[in-house]
Amino acid sequence: MEFQKPILYGERLMRIAYQGEPGAYSEAAALRYSDHADVLPCESFDDVFRNVASGRATHGILPVENSIGGSIHRNYDLLLEHDLPIVGEVELPIRHHLLVLPGTPLERIERIYSHPQALAQCERFLRDLPSVRVNPTYDTAGSAKLIKEQGLADAAAIASERAAEVFGLERLRSDIQDYSDNITRFLLVGRSGEPDLVPDKTTVVFSLTNAPGALFKALSVFALRDLDLTKIESRPIRGRPWEYLFYVDIPVGRQDLRCARALVHLAEFARSLRTLGSYQSWRARESAAAAAEPTA
Repeated sequence: MEFQKPILYGERLMRIAYQGEPGAYSEAAALRYSDHADVLPCESFDDVFRNVASGRATHGILPVENSIGGSIHRNYDLLLEHDLPIVGEVELPIRHHLLVLPGTPLERIERIYSHPQALAQCERFLRDLPSVRVNPTYDTAGSAKLIKEQGLADAAAIASERAAEVFGLERLRSDIQDYSDNITRFLLVGRSGEPDLVPDKTTVVFSLTNAPGALFKALSVFALRDLDLTKIESRPIRGRPWEYLFYVDIPVGRQDLRCARALVHLAEFARSLRTLGSYQSWRARESAAAAAEPTA
């Protein structure tokens, strides 16, 4: 791929906030979106939003869905709580490795640390280590940092190859995830997107009156206009037990006439409706990058 000029927002370089330590998969996703971006590690997903809102970062990146482990519900809630639109997405293949202090044999390991999602994605591997205690932590790379800083010779972390490099650990076992097609989808949020990109995906959230056929009626506004839905996620509405918000991904931009008309139709009877973002999909971004590569 040809070298890309740094993306500037006003006079600033693109700076992407992410949750975790250096070597986290969220950092890898940020650099996959833009390999020349500056990155800002944060302790929590809430901090990611705060740093973007305050101007310390131009964008934030959030994992929202894994092809094996499912949705990261907290980040769907945060998208609604904050007024920062979705401006892009990234799909990142996830490869997990068992990391230890150099020279540590497998039979010496008594504890394994990692994020709950990573532990769930390596269930088969962990099942073959019945005497090892599994300890959930806030971050995969943070688990690697724990092993290094505390000199834990009887423990291991499940994390990325880059985390091994950052913290000077050894890969005792590689590719220990249960499935090879382990992919996490991330959303990029920010006060502005890249102005030259044409959106081809839209994410909306809506709520409905609890009545027979309400959801069928809501989905029909898309079906009647031959619009596919690539994702539907329901989340409970706080303070209103057994009522739900519905997050929907539509594979066209908000400017598409069919999408615009569908949302106007939905707004006629939805209790609430909000567009969370209209942006370029990862598939479109990859296609554009491939088309820009010089031919032999």
